[in-house]
Amino acid sequence: MRVGVLTGGGDCPGLNAVIRALVRKGVQQYGHEFVGFRDGWRGPLEGHTKQLDIPAVRGILPRGGTILGSSRTNPLKVEDGVRKVKENLAKHEVDALVAIGGEDTLGVAATLADQYGVPCVGVPKTIDNDLSATDYTFGFDTAVNIATEAIDRLHTTAESHMRVLVIEVMGRHAGWIALHAGLAGGANVILIPEQRFDIDEVCGWVESRFKVRYAPIIVVAEGAMPKDGELVTKDGTLDSFGHVRLSGIGDWLAKEIEKRTGKEARTTVLGHIQRGGTPSAFDRWLATRFGLHAIDAVQEGDFGKMVALRGTDIVRVALGEATAKLKTVDPALYAEAGVFFG
Repeated sequence: MRVGVLTGGGDCPGLNAVIRALVRKGVQQYGHEFVGFRDGWRGPLEGHTKQLDIPAVRGILPRGGTILGSSRTNPLKVEDGVRKVKENLAKHEVDALVAIGGEDTLGVAATLADQYGVPCVGVPKTIDNDLSATDYTFGFDTAVNIATEAIDRLHTTAESHMRVLVIEVMGRHAGWIALHAGLAGGANVILIPEQRFDIDEVCGWVESRFKVRYAPIIVVAEGAMPKDGELVTKDGTLDSFGHVRLSGIGDWLAKEIEKRTGKEARTTVLGHIQRGGTPSAFDRWLATRFGLHAIDAVQEGDFGKMVALRGTDIVRVALGEATAKLKTVDPALYAEAGVFFG
């Protein structure tokens, strides 16, 4: 078989580990050939490819990002997009396509598989860890480790100056990074998109922290919202999947805290730092296993499926099921972290 591979959406550590595992097992055990499509769904949409063979994947296991490039291109929003994708797959004699991505990338794969008969297998990737059909996505563990290290570093400077430090992390609809990193880093307040926050309550936690001569650390997900406010956005532009660019809740929060408490507050926005750099050992392990099982699904002709982690087992679930709803933070988990607020 000739297998196409693409990486779509936001990049994250571990993508190259999946590509390596696909190619190594696919070539060595099954005798398949591989073609990489560049820049997410833009590759099959416009016919841009990259050679993928065993020499091409040597040494890429510890590399962050993706050797194939990525984009937020949505072929379903392009005129004749599906026809162009199918024509380019046929032109490159692709028998099956492995799509590595998050909700949006795999949503396109689900539509192409279910409605247009394109033989797709999905691999779940997102630092947000918000795909409901898998216990974990690769990229998440690395992002949490990066955010935790940043929080550790910020504790010392916050206490040196006795000021409030607000750390804004990624998380549009789900607060998994904020919750895990905030708990691991000893944050005094964690704010997530799943639960609107009361700014007066936050200020109360800040002031109680200062009473015991410690400087407060607040971790806030970019999609968190106050009870009496709206989503803070960078600008009004939308990507091809209809998502507005988020950024600014950290600055807004710091200004409100200063205004209401009189305490000096500063903001650190981690942004794309969370996406970059070498993957953690867990993400390399998980991404590699996903790649190995994805090529098995291709070999068996089990298309329209996504590989997923359940406990320690890799299973297959329907792409439609995998992208039907997001996995958000359970209120009970958030309540556990609340013990340490203030």
